[in-house]
Amino acid sequence: MAFGLTGFCPNPSATARLYLRPVGLLPAALAHNAPVLAGGRFAFTLAELIVRDGATIHRALAPVSDIFSWGQAAGRPAVERLDSLLTALTQPRPPLAGLSLERPRLMAVLNVTPDSFSDGGLFHDPDSAIARGEALLAAGADFIDVGGESTRPGAATVTAEDELARVLPVVTGLAARGARLSIDTRHAQVMSRTLAAGAVLINDITGLTGDPDSLPLTAAGGAPVVLMHMQGAPATMQEAPHYADAALDVYDWLEARVAACRAAGIALNNIAVDPGIGFGKTVSHNLECLRQLSLFHGLGTALLVGVSRKRFIAALSRNEPPPARLPGTLAAGLDALGQGVQVLRVHDLEEFAQARAVWEGLHPTP
Repeated sequence: MAFGLTGFCPNPSATARLYLRPVGLLPAALAHNAPVLAGGRFAFTLAELIVRDGATIHRALAPVSDIFSWGQAAGRPAVERLDSLLTALTQPRPPLAGLSLERPRLMAVLNVTPDSFSDGGLFHDPDSAIARGEALLAAGADFIDVGGESTRPGAATVTAEDELARVLPVVTGLAARGARLSIDTRHAQVMSRTLAAGAVLINDITGLTGDPDSLPLTAAGGAPVVLMHMQGAPATMQEAPHYADAALDVYDWLEARVAACRAAGIALNNIAVDPGIGFGKTVSHNLECLRQLSLFHGLGTALLVGVSRKRFIAALSRNEPPPARLPGTLAAGLDALGQGVQVLRVHDLEEFAQARAVWEGLHPTP
């Protein structure tokens, strides 16, 4: 990757795709007249311009003003794409499910399953799950993400009926206690029933592709949704994941899903995206996506990331079991906040609440 645009991809084809990845993020209060990333704490004067032209990918770092000068020379389609990307990168993000994104938000994991990779069986009983939810709420959880189907690598599919039997009592109980609940499901029937019971956000690992009824249901109901990327299905996704370029391929897929949702009538401010760390990705793929998280702000939505206790942490360290992966989880999560991520999905809510408090002290709002 070169610095500067002298001689850079002078004649992109009509089908070339352009991307902008903000780099060198600065405190917004100190970067006068610089574009502010997603209306948040950071600004940028440099960006990586990426041109994907067929199988060839060109990359260069340059000041944002130079990138737009390059676009003028490359032609009107390039200018229009760059204008669209810069608008998406800089527009402030509206509240998600009624919750302001002016500060990073923590989504606490509450799996009511017997077989989730990290906490399966711990909260399978509704009473223990509700008690854990109350503790998460007291500790500062912004969202509590209730899931009734394990989506760990190799997991078997659960029927919607079994999933509902697990999650509905928990959602009903915690909604009555004032919790802001998301429902982690790929089944339209589960979405519908839990939203009626008090959930306020859909979190779908298939990006509303796993059930033919999920997209029209979400559009008709008006509930916000998190669209996650996954290559393959949980049972087989880790067998041989492959990408031409992990971050760009994930970006393209999410961009298409955002477009499909908007075409179905879902407002952009009701969409968040998640690159799906650990879902059909090798360690290398995960790292590529995590290093380039600022790229995904170009989709114009809130950005959610889940790195909590994921296998790549152990692979980079000493093969620790999931409960022993908190230090690596904190490292990856705080790095994500440093790239403007608005929501972190975490198991260790109490520890992350403290880490977020210190991070916010170090990175004050403008």
